[in-house]
Amino acid sequence: MAPGGHTAVDGRASRWQSHREERRRELIKSARKAVHALGSDASMEDIAAASGTSKSVFYRYFGDKAGLQQAVGEVVLSQMQRRIQEAAQSAQTPREGLFAMVSAYLQMAETSPNVYTFVTRHAPGDAEGAGPSIATAGALSHFFAAISDMIARPMRSHLGGVPDKEAVIGYWPNAAIGLVRNAGEQWLASPPGPAKPDQEAMARQITDWLCFGIAPELQPPAPADAPQGKP
Repeated sequence: MAPGGHTAVDGRASRWQSHREERRRELIKSARKAVHALGSDASMEDIAAASGTSKSVFYRYFGDKAGLQQAVGEVVLSQMQRRIQEAAQSAQTPREGLFAMVSAYLQMAETSPNVYTFVTRHAPGDAEGAGPSIATAGALSHFFAAISDMIARPMRSHLGGVPDKEAVIGYWPNAAIGLVRNAGEQWLASPPGPAKPDQEAMARQITDWLCFGIAPELQPPAPADAPQGKP
């Protein structure tokens, strides 16, 4: 285009936007590595130093720590969602699907507990006892809504659209997510030791709770001298 046109300007703007997006991805990747190494309470200054830049750069791209949490959370939770979906797709029954999803969730969280905590906890300075920041809560809400839908779909298919089961399909997946998340986070925070199950055992235990509740655990043990049946 002749001098004075907009093509050259638009081209420069496009290249600048691409540069910003690439730089943002690099900063998210660096921040994730820093949190993995330093812990979920790492400050913006600590994260910037570990990333080889200044905290003003992070503030320029993310606004504040909550904005960085949101950005890292969107990447991490998206990866967890894909991994859980892939695990569920290989299952043959709803119970196998639940175990596969719980196992994938625990595996991803255990890979980097620091990063998991960073994207699921409120930023330092929030009100005591508060939940995740509004921005981070949005990413979490989308993540758990997607997982809830993954749980509901095979249930709906298995139950064959029985009308009186709609309440179960509507409410139970969200209740299941609460159990999985709270039990999983307590497991992640527990120190290693004989009382802590390994990842597969924990996934099976949570799956059994989801499928059978704790009724089997509440059954009294059979007396030692109880008859064992006729020979």
